[in-house]
This record gives sequence, structure tokens and C-alpha cells, in this order.
Amino acid sequence: MNYDVVVIGSGPGGYVAAIRCAQLGMKTALIEKYPTLGGTCLNVGCIPSKALLDSSEHYHNAAHTFATHGIELKDLKVNLKQMILRKSEVVKQTCDGINFLMKKNKIDVLQGIGSFVDKNTIAVTNDKGEVKEIKTTKTIIATGSKPVSLPTVKIDKTRIITSTEALNMTEVPKELIVIGGGVIGMELGSVYARLGAKVKVIEYLDGLIPTMDKALGKELQKSLTKLGFEFYFNHKVTGATVKGKTVTITADDKEGKKVEFTADYCLMSIGRKPFTEGLGLEKAGVQLDERGRIAVNDHLETNVAGIYAIGDVVKGAMLAHKAEEEGVFVAEVMAGQKPHINYNLIPGVVYTWPEVASVGATEEQLKEKGVAYKTGSFPFKASGRARASMDTDGFVKVLADKNTDEILGVHMIGPRAADMIAEAVVAMEYRASAEDIARMSHAHPTYTESMKEACLAATSNRAIHI
Repeated sequence: MNYDVVVIGSGPGGYVAAIRCAQLGMKTALIEKYPTLGGTCLNVGCIPSKALLDSSEHYHNAAHTFATHGIELKDLKVNLKQMILRKSEVVKQTCDGINFLMKKNKIDVLQGIGSFVDKNTIAVTNDKGEVKEIKTTKTIIATGSKPVSLPTVKIDKTRIITSTEALNMTEVPKELIVIGGGVIGMELGSVYARLGAKVKVIEYLDGLIPTMDKALGKELQKSLTKLGFEFYFNHKVTGATVKGKTVTITADDKEGKKVEFTADYCLMSIGRKPFTEGLGLEKAGVQLDERGRIAVNDHLETNVAGIYAIGDVVKGAMLAHKAEEEGVFVAEVMAGQKPHINYNLIPGVVYTWPEVASVGATEEQLKEKGVAYKTGSFPFKASGRARASMDTDGFVKVLADKNTDEILGVHMIGPRAADMIAEAVVAMEYRASAEDIARMSHAHPTYTESMKEACLAATSNRAIHI
């Protein structure tokens, strides 16, 4: 079979790339090694984790805030089996939706492991070991990433687990150690903290979510501490042992003193690495960079003409929506169009509660570059809408150019920040000033008024409600 383009990997980058290629008139095939489409994000990442985050937040509110709202309950308990079942149903519905989109767009889906025979030939090996070769003019590699561990910690998937296993627990941990203070650890840690687990976070650096503005990490730490989290920063994990139902983690603290932590489960969440094993890249002549990522140019094309790579296998943030943008970008480049991606305006989100969201430069980055800037912040405790919903933790922080007033970065932690950040992305895409947003009418009462107030604060300290 001959194709105009073959996409290897059906995650958000891959399936979106396949759809856009088909829309542009290319005969397209999508190769996926797992039985369901959607990749890590839909199956064991973004979608199932958000389902559990929402379920656990409902339980937590029922236990802690319903009485204040005048809602009285008795005999409240967690049915983890049902919670996991609902999560799985959400995943199935979403993956079934991708199957529908493939049929709608007349994309051939080939199940198996795709590997290069040569530049224009790909072998697809199914789970029975049967091999089928297909020909293609162009190829998009979208094989994503997988969790990484430490050399001193062996993941057994039973007591020392990754995010994949954390999404299918059969019991709520009494105590959960989370190694890593990044996005995945904080999200899944908060799921089980809400359900009653005592969560201990061990982080090598000096704060949470270290890639985001430091003010966000400090505020998130305050909120999670209210859930019972304990934090151990500047700790280097040196080993892990499992005896029966007990995990023991050894670490060196910032003075170099050896310390031990025990729990019934340990979640390893120190990051992810590109997944390129089994692709046969060497047969096509595709090169990797010094960090094991597929090397690409500004058009996301590899050193081999006609072979492109997107998403977690290339440089940049490992985010589903970044992969989606790259999937569309590559398809349109192939069609001779001139698309663009502004990587500075790819938002980052942490789906804890309060949610954390960020776009553009952090304050630390502006200081490092010597950019003259001004800042404006507005706390949710001063928001009428936030008081009404009892979501008063957090703030919106706007960074603007000191001379031109152009918005350079927006960082927020609070209710529905994951949705609110879109206003900042739109504003920055059109190079709006803080004054522009400050003069726009925002519905009252809404959380987004805090964005307006932060912009007012950044323009001559004019915030109204504080």
C-alpha cells in the first residue's frame, strides 16, 4: 500500500497530524502499537488523571465544605473501585471518539509497531508477530515519551509505581511518597491526599513546579499543605527498598545527612523521556540530539528529507497541546502552507485545586535577561466570585514591559486558572498591553475579573477592589 504520509503514534500530536493531513487531501495512515488510539494522554495521562482529579475533588468538598454550604451528609465514604471505573469509562468514550474521527477522515489505522525499513518503507509488526510493509512519501514520527526513574530506584509497578499504575489503584494509600515536585506528582498526589492519604513529597530542587514562576510554586505549596502534604526539598534520593507492603526511600538532605521515608506506596514522577526505541531510525538515517530527542529544524523536519517529528520526541515542553499544534504545523508545511507556532505562548497548566496556569516569561527569566518590567497582582481572596464559591486561595500575576506596557507573562493560581489562562494567551498573541486588558469589560462576578484587576495593578497600580 502506498501513502502520501504515514504517522507513527496516535497520541494528541499524531492523531491531530493525521486528521489535518487528511483534510488537506493526503492519503494518510496512522500506526499505533496499542489496541486503543490516543496515546499516553488519552489512555494513561491527561484524560484519566483529570477524571480522578475531579472525582477526588467532589469527595473532598463533600467531606470539608458541603456543611458550610448548608448541605448535610452522613456515612460519606470513598468507593475507589467506582471512581476508577468512571475514569475508565471517560477514557473509553474519548478513545472511541478518536476512532470515529479516523473513519470520518478516511484515515487507515494500522495496529502494530511501526519501524523504518528505509526512508520510504515502514514495517508494521502486529501483536501476532505478522509483518506488513507499506510505502510512504512522507512520515511523521509522533511516538511520545515514557516515565523515567532514578538509577537507584527500581520501579516494580506494585509498590514503587509510575503515573500509569497510580491511575488504577485498588486501594487508597495510607501513606504515599512522591518523588518529584513537578506537575504529574502534584496532580496525582493531590488525588490521593483528598481521599485520605498522607503524602510526602521528596524534591531535589528547592521548590515545587520548578519550570514555572517561583511565586506559583510557593502558593501551591501553601494550598497543598492544607491537604496534609509534607515537603522535603533539596533532598537527593539514594535508594529504595520494598519489604512486604512497606516502601523505604533513603535520601541525603541538603546538609548531606542520610534520612529515611516509609510508606505503603511510592510514586516516581521525576519526568519523562522521548520514546524512540524500535523505530529503526538508523535504517532511515534519522539523527538524535545529545538528549536522545529526534533532531529537527524549524519546520520540524529531521535531517532526512520527508521525515518529520513532533511532540515529546522533539525539543520543547512535553505537553499534549504543544504536540497538537506541531501536528497541524507539519501537515500544513507539507501542503506548502506557511503556518507558525509561537512556542513562548504555549500555556502550562497544573490541574491541582487551586489550578495553576502560566504563559510567557516568568519573573525569573525577565530578571536573567535584564528586561525592564513591571508587575501587577490580584488575590482571589478579594474576588467576590471566589468568595461565593469558597475558592479564595491564589492570585493572578501579570508581567508587562516597563516601557511599552506589552504583556510579557501571566501566571495564575486559583479557581479555573486552566481555562482563564486562555485570555492571557489571546492577549499575548495579539501583543496586547496590560492597559488593553484593563479597559476591557469583564462580566461580574467572574473569576476573570482578577485578570483585569491584575492588569490594572500593572498599569500604575490602579487595581479597584484591593
